[in-house]
Amino acid sequence: MGGAEPEKAAPRRFPAVLRKRAASFGYAFRGVGAALRTEVHLWFHAAATVVVIGLGLYCGLERWEWAAVALSVGAVWCAELVNTAVEAVVNLVSPDYHPLAGRAKDVAAGAVLVMALAALAVGLLVFGPRLWAWAVDA
Repeated sequence: MGGAEPEKAAPRRFPAVLRKRAASFGYAFRGVGAALRTEVHLWFHAAATVVVIGLGLYCGLERWEWAAVALSVGAVWCAELVNTAVEAVVNLVSPDYHPLAGRAKDVAAGAVLVMALAALAVGLLVFGPRLWAWAVDA
């Protein structure tokens, strides 16, 4: 009866992993918030997102239509956030004008434009027939 204490179990690392993951989500939300506070284009995207969700609820979209709309909205937001990050990095490393810095910013902005046009096409395909029928019946 005596003597030796039972071995202590090694501490579980799982909670630490969860804390790190939770912190990374915090950084991500902080980044979106910072972009929303400083980028006027994101205000437009936020307003458009609210309008599209409201219109989708009003029109009673099918599940696949919601999927197309959600992917389109998310892709535009993602492109705009990447564009904002590219602009910030370019401004950091090249505070003075440089043709390559300008090209990087233009290409990033072009990616947003392409994605926004693709989202517009999805919006026209999903909402167009409903809005057309509503306009003709009115």
